[in-house]
Amino acid sequence: MRKKILGLYDPYLDVLGGGEKHILSIIKALQEECEIHIFWEKNISNQISNRLNIKFKTPIIFKDNIFKSKNSFIKKFRDLNKYDYFFYITDGSYFLSGAKRNFIFCMIPDKNLYEMTLLNRIKTFNFKFISNSRFTKNWLIKWGIKSDVIYPLIDNIFIKSNIDIIKKDKIILSVGRFFKHLHSKRQDLLITCFEDLQKKEPHFKDYKLILAGGIKKQDEKYFSLLKNSYKKNKAIIFKPNISFDELFNLYKKSEYFWHIAGFNIDEEKHPELTEHLGIAPLEAMSMGCLTFAYNAGGIRETITDKENGFLFSSTDELLTKSINLSKDNILQNRIKKNAKNTIVMNFSEVVFNKTIRNFLLNKN
Repeated sequence: MRKKILGLYDPYLDVLGGGEKHILSIIKALQEECEIHIFWEKNISNQISNRLNIKFKTPIIFKDNIFKSKNSFIKKFRDLNKYDYFFYITDGSYFLSGAKRNFIFCMIPDKNLYEMTLLNRIKTFNFKFISNSRFTKNWLIKWGIKSDVIYPLIDNIFIKSNIDIIKKDKIILSVGRFFKHLHSKRQDLLITCFEDLQKKEPHFKDYKLILAGGIKKQDEKYFSLLKNSYKKNKAIIFKPNISFDELFNLYKKSEYFWHIAGFNIDEEKHPELTEHLGIAPLEAMSMGCLTFAYNAGGIRETITDKENGFLFSSTDELLTKSINLSKDNILQNRIKKNAKNTIVMNFSEVVFNKTIRNFLLNKN
């Protein structure tokens, strides 16, 4: 019996961020049943392995990117005709697909990406939509699109780590791509909060703030300006484009994790500028980091304030809660335990693979 063929086109694949980790994890869950093809300009298997820790048992086949060329819609339809499954992360453009089963994976609740004109509805008549969170799903409903939610997978190395024996250093960690558009991770504001924290509370005087994340070529100028603005403060450390192993060790050593995406954004007007789910905070929670996140977007689906982490609505609240928590060891231990349980119960490989198989392999 032949293996089924699965195709993926993600126009943002060069980012290799949380969204890419999510969709590639879905693809990996189907590798036993499917031969994997990715439409891209070059083979980036090594980057996928090193940056995202996603390792396929059989090599991915990278195909000529028919979506970047001036191919007619008829050729694209015919080329996709041999695929049993086809996944597409939309950049707002749509096309007819000849694949047997088609899925649009929705990472960003941006209305501009989902303009369902009559023509687009015709093009997507045989596609099913998948959302990365209930937050994204609810916005799609408002725009006339039904979708199913598939939460991300958190790697086994996180799930199996025993937080009771991990020794923490005096580190506040934040992980997110360095850019200032869309749902910016606002590293500039994190730095301001950190400097204020060190001035207000002696306990944090010897702490370091580590900022880790990916950089695309068009964001290098922003990163350089940000880094140069704070180069005199040796307690602020930048870690761009690091490997998965180095990132894992940062989670392991860090005592606190701060996430401030969506700060001061009007969520009703610009849901796309908030955090749509947040994989990095989930990874931090699994490793015993005391996790703080801005109270907006999809992050509220996974963090319950004062139960498995902390939500804040202002920088003052972030500082106050961080200071208060530093003085309460009993609360710290309870938060860490609850956070770990949240991840194990909802984001393990067992849960994820069962979801994928139920949705994709058994659902008509």
